[in-house]
Amino acid sequence: MSIRFINVVLIASVASPILATGCDHTDKPAVTATTVVATSATLAPAAPGKANSTIYLSERLRAACAIATIESAKEAPKFSFDQSAILPEDRDVLVQVATCLTTGPLKGRSVKLVGRADPRGTQEYNMALGERRSNAALQYLTGLGVPTAQLSESSRGALDATGGDEAAWRMDRRVDIDIL
Repeated sequence: MSIRFINVVLIASVASPILATGCDHTDKPAVTATTVVATSATLAPAAPGKANSTIYLSERLRAACAIATIESAKEAPKFSFDQSAILPEDRDVLVQVATCLTTGPLKGRSVKLVGRADPRGTQEYNMALGERRSNAALQYLTGLGVPTAQLSESSRGALDATGGDEAAWRMDRRVDIDIL
């Protein structure tokens, strides 16, 4: 894998898309200002089996972009209950995806982002939560220079959730990214 150098300065301060929502099943986001700065940084790939990732990249995307990350959706614990904030440990992976989509092997190609939730809560709530999660990833990628036209977001909510306890529910809470 080649080493990538990235000069990115992203300052999100008004209604930051990287928001955490409350745990009371209301739709009131806690607005926070976030500053992300990466200047001439060498980004190493995310370590396989990284324990706290909220992002799962499809095998096709990982191979096309030469991104070493989690091998399967089940290997990566995901968002905390009722949360839609991009975790700090996912930023490097998203920077690598953005580089691949803007100047790398998938320059100009489109990807889909699918937000997912565990089965607790109503179907409507879980669909909205999945949408907030996919939108947080979309906003982060567009902030890194990926044109919105290359990104398609959707939510599966809890439609594919398989968990029955906290450990398994954690596996259901994620954003999947795949090539269209």
